[in-house]
Amino acid sequence: MTEANAAGRGQVLAWGLWDWGVSAFNAVILTFVFSVYLTDKVGAALPGDISASAWLGWALGAAGLVVAVTAPVSGQRFDATAKRKRSLAVLTALTISTMAAMFFVRADYHYLWFGLLLLALGATFHELSTVPYNAMLRQVSTPEKVGRVSGFGWSMGYFGGIFLLLICYFGFISGKGDYRGLLGAPVDDGLNIRLVAVLAAVWFAAFALPIFFFVPEIPRTAADPGADTAGYLGSYRVLWRDVRDLWRTDRHTVAFLVSSAIFRDGLVGVFTFGAILAVRVYGIADSDVLLFGVAANIVAALGAVTAGYFDDRVGPKPVIVGSLVAMLVCGVTLLFVSGPGMFWIFGLLLCIFVGPAQASARSYLTRLTPPGREGQLFGLYTTTGRAVSFLAPTLFGFFAWAFKTDRAGILGILLVLLTGLITLLPLRPPNQQETAPAADDEA
Repeated sequence: MTEANAAGRGQVLAWGLWDWGVSAFNAVILTFVFSVYLTDKVGAALPGDISASAWLGWALGAAGLVVAVTAPVSGQRFDATAKRKRSLAVLTALTISTMAAMFFVRADYHYLWFGLLLLALGATFHELSTVPYNAMLRQVSTPEKVGRVSGFGWSMGYFGGIFLLLICYFGFISGKGDYRGLLGAPVDDGLNIRLVAVLAAVWFAAFALPIFFFVPEIPRTAADPGADTAGYLGSYRVLWRDVRDLWRTDRHTVAFLVSSAIFRDGLVGVFTFGAILAVRVYGIADSDVLLFGVAANIVAALGAVTAGYFDDRVGPKPVIVGSLVAMLVCGVTLLFVSGPGMFWIFGLLLCIFVGPAQASARSYLTRLTPPGREGQLFGLYTTTGRAVSFLAPTLFGFFAWAFKTDRAGILGILLVLLTGLITLLPLRPPNQQETAPAADDEA
């Protein structure tokens, strides 16, 4: 093994460990633990006609709006000022700070607003941090291995979520009575869940550190002249100029940004509403939902790793198309089966293909992006995703309301996935050699 190869692999590992760490926010804070605590415990006695769940949706919607407005400009400035790693460090620190502050959200509805504020801020900082992080993919990969490196990053995120969820479940949540888990954490005033939030913050901080030591900052480029001196308001003029140029010169990239935004919203919907469907439709016990989440992360991670090798051999488009088709088949099957056993089988089959679609979407855009503009285009990638993030939740709610059953909400998610697939099919696959090699970086 040459010195360059060893350094390259070390950088890939350091990059992937950030994804392992950020799973603390995705899995514990946003999906399976703290958000559920906010709606079921903190906001349980909330007066008025508006539920805590509705307030949660609006808070996250507001966070999404902020991200949609700021992500492309932020990414543009990260590129122009060559401060991609520094920006990632600041946004990571802000995310960790909001997570740690969640310890002070007690199980009383008077604390709901504080909890929602922290969750919205954390979601904003987290989403913005993915812009410089995703842009680093080219720095730690080569054209021949960008798919495998992207899949490795996604799998690290899933596996990190698995380990942390298991630690949280057995250490702080499992069991009954006033003290829970192997550590005997008190449930009074939600202390066991508040301790989980602190653990998640420490977890993210510990595993985020390697990327700042082993992945170098990008060199300064002239990809976005004037963006670094225009100020944030001036940066929107630069952004508008670049979007117009992109529309005139490369509508293929624009079309992919739109298509991927649609199917990625469907992928998010699979995990967002999976726990709700498991309990309300298929009869899985509340205590087993977290275990299903662990299993779902395992199969998604294995899928992402495996698909990375196919991505590098046949390209990202066939991987995405195959994953979306398989998910549609599994989703239609779930419409007609019942019982916990059937949900475990077809729900996990569905999740196998979430990781490959996510990882290959990232490698697809990396292959399309001109060197030096990764931050800007991944900013647009984040923004377009946020711009349509209402689709899956809205359609899920509409079909559940129209047919008077939560099961029908699956139709809404399937419709989003199908639309994403239809808009992707006409696009030509990216040239796998469009990604320029990074010096001394080899997966």
